[in-house]
Parts: sequence; structure tokens; C-alpha cells
Amino acid sequence: MVGVTEDPRSWVLHVDLDQFIAAVEVLRRPELAGKPVIVGGRGDPTERAVVSTASYEAREFGVGSGMPLRLAARKAPDAIILPVDADAYNAASDQVMATLRALESEHGPVVLEVLGWDEAFIGVTTADPEGFARSAMAAVLEATQLHSSVGIGDNKIRAKIATGFGKPRGVFRLTKDNWLEVMGNRPTIDLWGVGSKVSKRLAGLGIETVRQLAYADEAALIAEFGPRMGAWYRELGRGLGSAVVDDSPWIARGHSRETTYQHNLTTPEEIRDAIRVLAEQAHADTAKEGRPVFRVTLKVRYAPFFTQTKASKLNAPTHDRDEVVAAAVALAGKLDPGREVRLLGVRAEMVMPDGADPAERTPIRGRL
Repeated sequence: MVGVTEDPRSWVLHVDLDQFIAAVEVLRRPELAGKPVIVGGRGDPTERAVVSTASYEAREFGVGSGMPLRLAARKAPDAIILPVDADAYNAASDQVMATLRALESEHGPVVLEVLGWDEAFIGVTTADPEGFARSAMAAVLEATQLHSSVGIGDNKIRAKIATGFGKPRGVFRLTKDNWLEVMGNRPTIDLWGVGSKVSKRLAGLGIETVRQLAYADEAALIAEFGPRMGAWYRELGRGLGSAVVDDSPWIARGHSRETTYQHNLTTPEEIRDAIRVLAEQAHADTAKEGRPVFRVTLKVRYAPFFTQTKASKLNAPTHDRDEVVAAAVALAGKLDPGREVRLLGVRAEMVMPDGADPAERTPIRGRL
């Protein structure tokens, strides 16, 4: 129970910076405090770009991440729209993570697993997880002037979901003891790892709530999603997952490059040329790591706003640029003919180093 002294035990904490990108911009421009702020693209709503983040004040107008910047400007006509400044966010994030990494509980140092610019897991042994969470929030605020929220769990899944109940600037505990009480009647899309497509497929099986998923027939889930994912979704409904916080450096599975074009690409030649450029850039990123590419994925967004992905596994892993580029260009033949293209992306996926296990890591930056 919160507020009662407990025996020391291991906890997983999920620290999430509140409205991180917008908060960094407000720190640089204090006059923006309390105003609707939208960050996206080059800050020009007449150009094609999407919202990277929106301040809480802008969210009240219905603005959200991933929304076309032009639409966001219409929803919040008085909002201040700023360009993305990745260098500033990287610098702020590094300071936050250094602060968290230096924390210690009454039983020793913490273990920090960085998820992205604005979030991380902390593994800590303590008899007072709420007290430690608030001390972590205070340390980050003192070092960076950035506010955060913390979810406390007995594993990563529950800690991550708990943070949403703590926002903004709060702490929430979610464990096996209160999992179904808190989550049971919520829709499956509220689970970390369930998106709109999966939730619709679950609904097709008559599974609409977390409780229903927790007690669903595993055979039916396996028939729908396959043996690995079917069993995993049932475990997810019960809030089960890894409690291991891994502080080893994150190893990229691949590198992606994508571009939103200010004018639609309308001919096969334009599309192939654009794919070739992106594939060369993605390959150059992989070459810096010295690992061969074994799969290439092409992302396309047709006008007005419909997105598809196509993938191709190479005959053998390769370092050869021409093979990677050729595989990406070949995927252009699978695109819908005659449809105008507003965005293209190419991802080159690399062979993982010996002994590396990316299964428990959830990278946020740079995903295609």
C-alpha cells in the first residue's frame, strides 16, 4: 500500500518527461509558457510535415503527435508552431539520463535502460518506491528544469502503463495486486504493444477489454496471431512481462531514411529515383556500423494520407551498396500504379552482433 513502509524489494520504474519537446522549447523561450505550442517539420504549416509534439495547451484543441501540421494549425489557429531542433532535444535528453544514471537508493546504485529522448526504465531496490520516484523527479527538475512522471511496477509492462495514470508530474503504482482492478475494464488498445489494427482483430474475436484478453482462449489467439504473438497477447492482458532492466548500450537493428515531398511524386521514374537516394543514405548509415544488411523495407504514403510498407529479404546478408539499393528500387514494382506519392522511406535492417538479444529492447528513436 502506498505510504506504508515495506520490505526492500526490486522495482521497475518508468520515467517519462512531460511534453518533453515542447517543454525544451519553452525553456528556451520562457514567453511561450502557458501557450499552445506545436513542434513539427520546419515550423511552416503550409509545408507537408507532421506534429512531433504539442504542449498540453495545444492538446486541448485536439492536436496530437503524428497529425499533419496543416491540420494542427487549423485546429489551434493561435498556436505557436516551431521547427524541430533535434540537437537541442538530444542535449536535454543526455542531461536527463545522466541525472537518472547517477541516482542511488538506500540499497545502492540504480540500473538505467534508456528508451528514447524522453523516457527510461530504472531498476531499483527500495522499501519506498514512491519516495524514490519523487526523488528522481526532483533530481531531474533541479538539473534540467524539466518535469516528469513516474510509473512504478513489478515489471516493465506495468511500469510503462502506470506512467499514463501519473501524468502530468505524478506517480502511480501498477502491479499484479491491482492490475485487473485498474486495467480490467479498459479497452485493449490501452495496452502497451496493442495498436488500432490489433485491437480491431481482437474485437473480431469478441475481445474488447483487457479482462477479456486476460481470460481469452489461447488457442483462438494463436489461430489469429500465430503461436508466438497469440500467447504473448494473452500474457499482455494479464500484465505479464520482463522485469529485467538492461543497461547495456542499445544496438540498432537497422537504419531508416524517409522524406515527405512538398509536391507529390507522380511518375514511376520520380519514385524510383527518390527510393534510390533514400536507400543510398540508409546503406551509408549501416556501413558506419560495419554490419551487413539482410532485409530492406519500403514505406510509402500515398496521397492524400494512406500508408503501406513492403519488405524484401535479401538472398544473403551483404555490405554491398548496389545490392541494397537494387532491392529497395525493386520494391517500387509492388507499389500501386497510378497513385501519387507524398512520402517515401527506406529501412535497411542489419544482422545483429553475436550474443546480442534485441527482444527486450524497445527503441524509440529513428524507427521507420
